[in-house]
Amino acid sequence: MTGSDIAGLIAAGVFAVLVALLAIPIWKLGKVFDELRAAVREVSDGTTPLLTEVTNTVATTNDQLRKVDGITSHVSDASANISALSSLTAATVGRPLIKIAAFTAGVRSVLDTKPTGKGRRSR
Repeated sequence: MTGSDIAGLIAAGVFAVLVALLAIPIWKLGKVFDELRAAVREVSDGTTPLLTEVTNTVATTNDQLRKVDGITSHVSDASANISALSSLTAATVGRPLIKIAAFTAGVRSVLDTKPTGKGRRSR
């Protein structure tokens, strides 16, 4: 065996040790990728029912919003009718009541004046 053969054997041994040292992190990295794959599969399996449930919830919410929209439309119509009715009532009943109140106030002020007994009014 020559010196170059020995150097080649040493280099081959060092290379084998280097490959062995690098194999351990690569092996651990492979396990990490396996765990990552399992986690992604689990998230994917859990997401599908969740999306179905969210879709059902949104559909139910839309139905309820349609009902609420109808209710608010009817309430708006009712409030407009009540406003018109109160305006009509104020116009029909309010003006004559104001005239009657003014008339009674005038009659009351005339009846409350007391004559002083003199023929003249005092100032």
